[in-house]
Parts: sequence; C-alpha cells; structure tokens
Amino acid sequence: MTRVLFVGQKPETVDYSDPSLPPGFNADRINEGIDIAEATMTERGWDADLCMIAPDDTGIATLAAQLAETAYDYVVVGGGLRLPPKSLRFFERVVNAVHQGALKAAIAFNARPENTAEAAARWIGVD
Repeated sequence: MTRVLFVGQKPETVDYSDPSLPPGFNADRINEGIDIAEATMTERGWDADLCMIAPDDTGIATLAAQLAETAYDYVVVGGGLRLPPKSLRFFERVVNAVHQGALKAAIAFNARPENTAEAAARWIGVD
C-alpha cells in the first residue's frame, strides 16, 4: 500500500496578519482543506498520515519522530510551511528533516491543503 505523510503547520500557530497570506485565510479554511486532503488520499486507497507541526524546534522534533516511526513512500510539505517568505529558514529545516528521516521518500509540495493528494500523485508511480 502507498504510504503518504502530509506535513503542515498547525493552524493555531499561523500568523494570519502576514500580508503574504491570501485575504480571508484563517484556521477554519485550513482545517477544511486538511479534511479534504485526508478524504481524497483515503479515496485513492493510500495509507495517509498527518503531521501538523509548530514552526519551531518542537515541530521539527515532532516531524523527526513521525518519520522514525513509519517508512513513507511520499511526503507532501504544505504550502503554509513554504510560501510565507519569513518562513523560508523553517521550511528548509522541514525539508532537511524529511531528507534525513525518509531517505527513500519522494518529496512533493502542495499549494493548499485541498490539493495534497494531487501533489503526491505527481510522484506516485514515477521512478
């Protein structure tokens, strides 16, 4: 079975005042997108896990623990971790944690939670 991990930022830790975020972006919209992501991956028959992290050292530790617990085929990193310019350093830490903890996994990036399955699908079956 295909194993996918979706890594995203905990909605309650997002700085919604950041002008680089889309207007009207809020925790409810993120949570709705996460629900869609879970449902879509399940519909595709994938064994998918969520790893919602805080943008700090505890988040990296949480991600590292999740990657140590399960071998994933694909890891999708959410747009909330990579799109805001002020998050670049933390995004790099996330990518490096995935690289170290899931050596064989393909890494994909979504634009919003709702297209997480599409991000993973770009790599599923690609050798």
